[in-house]
Amino acid sequence: MKAFVVRTVLIVSLVVLGAHLQAQSKVAFINSETILAALPEAQDAQKQLDALTGTWQTDLTKMQADLQKKFDEYDKKKLIMSDKRRSEIEKELQDMDKKMVDFRTQKFGGTGELYTKQSELMKPVQDKIFKAVKDVADEEGYDYVFDKTSTTLLLYANVKHDLTGKVISKLTQK
Repeated sequence: MKAFVVRTVLIVSLVVLGAHLQAQSKVAFINSETILAALPEAQDAQKQLDALTGTWQTDLTKMQADLQKKFDEYDKKKLIMSDKRRSEIEKELQDMDKKMVDFRTQKFGGTGELYTKQSELMKPVQDKIFKAVKDVADEEGYDYVFDKTSTTLLLYANVKHDLTGKVISKLTQK
């Protein structure tokens, strides 16, 4: 019986303390996609990335077309080729395929040039956004600001706490 009373008092105390702490916290959220869409430097960075990936994709498409053309020629003539010639062409096809896979990995892989260039171009923009979020949160007295477009799960967000517009205003002030 005494353990039940102690446990009950402890639970009630934790609930009251939690409610008290929760009442003191001020929480807000932003929409980083909206902020990025409003920033010219983010749009410029994205255009540069799109141009770069477009060039690489064109190169990759040409490599694929060349490989397909070479394979089609080989496929038509393989029955009349000597074993030695067939083996040489198969080796060329394998080399072309490996070159294409290596190119794709070098440009688009997890640590490829696209990732490096994206980090290089977007880091200044992200730093600027983080500073503006911190400044707005400090000025408005918010304890927490979540990005509702990130992987952080936010089940409910009251629109009155959306700082997206204020962050954009802060970023676009001269």
